Amino acid sequence: MLVNIMQLIRGAVATAVLVLNTALWGTLIFLMGLVKLLLPLALVSHALHGFYKCWCRGNYFALKLSGVQFSTEIAPQINAQGWYLLVANHISWLDIIVLTAIEALPAPKFFLKDELKYVPLIGSGAWALGMPFMKRASKAQIAKNPKLKGMDVARTQKSCKSFKHHPTTVINFAEGTRFTEHKQQRQNSPFKHLLKPKAGGTAFALQVLIEQLDGLINATLIYHGSNKNIFQSFMLGRLAVIDVKLEYVPLAKVPQGDYQLDKAYRVTFQQYLNAQWHSKDNLIDSLSTLQSSSNAIAKEVSQL
Repeated sequence: MLVNIMQLIRGAVATAVLVLNTALWGTLIFLMGLVKLLLPLALVSHALHGFYKCWCRGNYFALKLSGVQFSTEIAPQINAQGWYLLVANHISWLDIIVLTAIEALPAPKFFLKDELKYVPLIGSGAWALGMPFMKRASKAQIAKNPKLKGMDVARTQKSCKSFKHHPTTVINFAEGTRFTEHKQQRQNSPFKHLLKPKAGGTAFALQVLIEQLDGLINATLIYHGSNKNIFQSFMLGRLAVIDVKLEYVPLAKVPQGDYQLDKAYRVTFQQYLNAQWHSKDNLIDSLSTLQSSSNAIAKEVSQL
């Protein structure tokens, strides 16, 4: 009974810290974004990234307050002064908090739909921090107007120009949505713990950023000791372990090309990403089994 009460207190405090952390630094970023409109100076940009870094550190502090064991395995080639495209599985809204809390990663940023730039706070904050907004032309639109060919890449490359001034990790959740068993069944996913990856978004991000990247990061997130609602488990203080594995992949090992216009490349890249997802699925399975065995042993020991 006492253990449950302590878990609830930890979860409540950690959740409150997350909310206050986001409210504080989100407001400051928004206000500094207004200053950036009037004074687009390097000093203002550095202040914005300083605020963003403080938000990331606050996220780490909240995770530790919750009592969760935050375990990270990071490839030695990854450093905080680099530029990377990070491709990850997507399980919960907590994924964003977890990835931004890893200090070894350069400032984590996201590709956003062009429509989001008009959403208060979210759009303005993302713009202020130099996050790219994507506006892609469909194949049908290109067929009607060939002049659109390549414009989406050029437009997004332009929006990413600020990345050259600040080490950056662009995060891409290749599945496009959070994992649930219902979605898995509806997709008829061949993976035990994952949804099918969408190769188009990842290939587009790679094409846009290729000249600025030092490499690709294959990220695997695993949560232990939770019910199906991971964020709820965090709020209740019942999330036991978060495992994050960051594998470095040299660009030379990643297929590159024009996904939209090159059919052969589309097939090649889809096969590449599916192979990565099969490896990720096996890793999640093995780590989940290992964690379950450790929990069973710990329970037996506690009963002696």
